[in-house]
Amino acid sequence: MTKLSATFSVLKGRLIIPAGIFLIVMLSGSTLLAQNPLSRFQGMGGGSGGKDSLQHRKEDTITINFRYLDSSRLQILDSSIYDLGHKMQRPQDWINLGNPGTAARPLVFSPRMQSGWDPGWHAYDLYLFTPEETRFFHTTKPWTEMGYMLASKTEQYVDIFHTQNIKPNWNFTAEYRLINAPGSFQNQNTNHNTYRFSSWYQSKNKRYQNFFILVANHLNASENGGLTNPKDLDSTQYSNQVTLPVQLGNGTQASSGNPFASLVTTGMKYNQATYLMRQQYDLGQKDSIVTDSSVIPLFYPRLRIEHTLSLSSYSYKFSDLYFPPSYVLDSDYYKQDLGRNYISGTDSLIHQDSWHNFSNDFSLYQFPDSKNPQQFIKLGATLELLTGKFDTSLLVSSTLVKSHSVSAQNVFAHGEYRNKTRNQKWDIEAYGRLYLNGLDAGDYNGYISLKRLISHELGYFQAGFENSNRTPSFVFDRASTFNIDTAAQKKSFAKENTTHLFASLDQPQFLFSLSASYYLMSNYTYFQNYYQEEQSSTLFNLLQITAKKQFTIYRHWKWRTQTTVQQVAGSSPVHVPLVVSSNQIGYDGTFGYKNLKISFGTEIRYISAYKADGYSPVVQQFFKQDSTIRQHLPDINLYLHMRIRGFTAYVQTENLNAIAFSPRGFGFYNNNFVAPGYPYPAMIIRVGIWWDFIN
Repeated sequence: MTKLSATFSVLKGRLIIPAGIFLIVMLSGSTLLAQNPLSRFQGMGGGSGGKDSLQHRKEDTITINFRYLDSSRLQILDSSIYDLGHKMQRPQDWINLGNPGTAARPLVFSPRMQSGWDPGWHAYDLYLFTPEETRFFHTTKPWTEMGYMLASKTEQYVDIFHTQNIKPNWNFTAEYRLINAPGSFQNQNTNHNTYRFSSWYQSKNKRYQNFFILVANHLNASENGGLTNPKDLDSTQYSNQVTLPVQLGNGTQASSGNPFASLVTTGMKYNQATYLMRQQYDLGQKDSIVTDSSVIPLFYPRLRIEHTLSLSSYSYKFSDLYFPPSYVLDSDYYKQDLGRNYISGTDSLIHQDSWHNFSNDFSLYQFPDSKNPQQFIKLGATLELLTGKFDTSLLVSSTLVKSHSVSAQNVFAHGEYRNKTRNQKWDIEAYGRLYLNGLDAGDYNGYISLKRLISHELGYFQAGFENSNRTPSFVFDRASTFNIDTAAQKKSFAKENTTHLFASLDQPQFLFSLSASYYLMSNYTYFQNYYQEEQSSTLFNLLQITAKKQFTIYRHWKWRTQTTVQQVAGSSPVHVPLVVSSNQIGYDGTFGYKNLKISFGTEIRYISAYKADGYSPVVQQFFKQDSTIRQHLPDINLYLHMRIRGFTAYVQTENLNAIAFSPRGFGFYNNNFVAPGYPYPAMIIRVGIWWDFIN
């Protein structure tokens, strides 16, 4: 594993050079194209079927499509420009702790239903590159996208993407993303560097395919534990909010603003990496299309042999490296909220879990209809080899308090059936996984979904069911160094069981969708009071209903809305807002110019009052709390987005709702709180540009 870490260090060093000359490259100028991400209002105008999609840009003579690893359906990029939130990993139904790159969680309840081994750290999932969401492209010409965004407090965001076909049957894609933000409060700086490389090769005879993925995530975030006294926001003593006292890291050195150097004295460091290679070989029927100038080979598979190897490494670390006597608030925080008596002076505190996971999978596919690759039956088995190392150190004169390791394995079988009929009316998916032996023996999850085109007037109806039985995440295991609840170390947690029923109605013609979900939970595990680990002993259920709709107010003036209503029944450790509503009201048009596309208006997000989860920086988990009700004022932003051919510009003024006239006069200090002690920043201005070009 030392070689693996060294490889990632070399990769990181090599990628810093092109990222560093990013601005120079952008200033060189080119004829560019715009890619747009999937919007939170998916299908509500400007979607993948829009006239401006890259597939139909005739003047640029380029065709681009992509697929995901576990899907053979080709998709195209879309070019809508109104949704900046998705591009910046900031969906409207999520909240973070007030700074880009800080811990984040969804406002709409979504339990973890994947069976099997899970390390348990998900507060930073929003910023990760993962193999599952890796896109494999096919493009007729090399295509590059570069983006740079600057915001208040010298916040920076860099996004670089390149894809090209090395040969007609071989594509290579590379991505890099940087999130660097000093934060609006003390000890809140973040610095995330994420990389992804992928390759998709298909033999000329169409029988063999090779997929390769390398993803690496280096996340760094300082943790301040929240404000010591939220009422200080109104104090004239702290007219500059960056001076407000916080629970952890008071007086630490501010971020240097260097996007490639992050100073984290008190906070977290995550390092994750995955190598994955999948090979497929098909047996079936050869065919061809003969034209006047060439012969195009075709192949219709009947049996597919698949082998997948992956090697992943994970490191989760919290450290308070040095707190001299002036950091008395730090030791008070540990004593009061975590019940730990750490000594001020020359001590440093470290909690770290590290894992390696080697996975070897063998699967067989059978295609009942050789001319419909969207219909198949898949059966397979997987062996996982797991190695964990756990270090807890309270260093006093370099004395290590605790260090140990474990080795384990899992063997599971899985099966799948998919069928998207050739008439495009039925779409059936069924999936199952059962752990036969090892660390998580007895875990399982099953899923089935039926989707049907009722009519063009009524749209698509989908209904489905899933159930999972899973071992609680390893952070709840007494072996984890983040398991600091001495009482929980004597507990035995049963497997979580979750049942999910869902249905939806999508009407693309009227830009409308309605969906509903029902969850039934038992043995739900959770944190409370900063570090205490608990498991619910009673059943509880939760109902969600979500509606999305785009209205035309007048000609080019649009109102896009997405509203979720959710309610918990029974004695539950889960608190959710009753209503989460995101709204965008603005103008989308061209003002009569052929190559201009412009969108401007206001964004309003409403979150109803509820007992928002707290956040514990030491164990890096959101936890249940019952003492504080968060009354969230509507978040109000103004936006102006425009595109001229391949150049796209974004300007946003955010958190206008923070405006206040008392008690200390006019200003922006009426901050919304997303968790106890954690306010959103005051008014923020963001300016970003994205340029695309064909090489």
